[in-house]
This record gives sequence, C-alpha cells and structure tokens, in this order.
Amino acid sequence: MNTDLKNIENVKETGTDRIELYTEPYAKGYSKNPQNAVKNFSKASEFAFKLGMEINAGHDLNMSNLKFFKENVKNLKEVSIGHALICESLYYGLENTIQIYLRQLK
Repeated sequence: MNTDLKNIENVKETGTDRIELYTEPYAKGYSKNPQNAVKNFSKASEFAFKLGMEINAGHDLNMSNLKFFKENVKNLKEVSIGHALICESLYYGLENTIQIYLRQLK
C-alpha cells in the first residue's frame, strides 16, 4: 500500500494486523535524494506501528537501496526482494547474494 496515513488508518479499521508498503516511489527517488525518498515511508511505518500493525515493504528494493531503507524505516518485519535477489544471483551466485542481503538487513 502507499504511505498515505489516512489509508493506513482505514486499513487498521478492517482488522488488518500487517501492511506492506509499496516501495517503488522510494526506489525511483533513491538515486536523486535518498533522505527525501525514504521520508514518507519512515512516517508511515511509525504510524502503522503505533496503530499496532507490523510492517513489510517491497517493490524495487535491491542491493543498492535496501540498507538505507532498513536503517530509516523502523519496525520493518519483512522485505520482498525475490525478484532482485534472483536477478543479482545470476552475477554473484545465489548463496553469496543471500549473504549480501542478510548483512544489509542486520
């Protein structure tokens, strides 16, 4: 879902206990201004957490932008990185790629 706080509040009213933030806008803006690109995601994550929801994120997260996202979006439970992981494993090997991602998420 997007980072609109009203939408997050509405989702909570349905009984939802976990959301996934759609991170394509972050990924597109990351190379221009990482701090600006992550700002709304950080706010949305904090808001959802205060409402009692867990937070996932996914879409266009990869080796170059994931670590910064994780450092700036608190309470992140899971990330959807399957596509990037498989694509990057063609260059680095699957086992090595998994280790790289795990280091970025610590």
